[in-house]
Amino acid sequence: MQRLTISIDDALAEAFDRYVKERGYENRSEAVRDLIRDRLEDLKQMAGHGNQCVASLSYVFDHHQRTLAERLATKQHAHHDLTVASMHVHLDHENCLETVVLQGNTRDVQAFAAAITAEPGVRHGNLNLVTVESADKHSHGGRGHSHKHLKPTY
Repeated sequence: MQRLTISIDDALAEAFDRYVKERGYENRSEAVRDLIRDRLEDLKQMAGHGNQCVASLSYVFDHHQRTLAERLATKQHAHHDLTVASMHVHLDHENCLETVVLQGNTRDVQAFAAAITAEPGVRHGNLNLVTVESADKHSHGGRGHSHKHLKPTY
């Protein structure tokens, strides 16, 4: 592990300390590491690097919107290669929250998320995407199956 020393003005340091406290970090170093990881991930995605990803897509939608629930399910079925799992929560008499766990080609995942959130009646859509790489493929003893691991790149 390397040690970095930085200098920042007092106002920025005070604002950062509030951020550290509000987010529940044990120290500044943990917060700085997370901010750096987040920014590097953003830059990687903007540059088109990182072919594979895991992601969660969450959105709120009006389940009274005519045929919307059916259209959303149809899109998920049409992209079963990307869709790992989904969770559906009834918020009130009109609104539902759905979270879909996705895995696959980054551009395909982004396009799928854009198509879902563009549906009329879908509100508050958010995609949280993490670039991954294949770590290793192996089997566990006599279980008779092998699988691969996906490792975040930072």
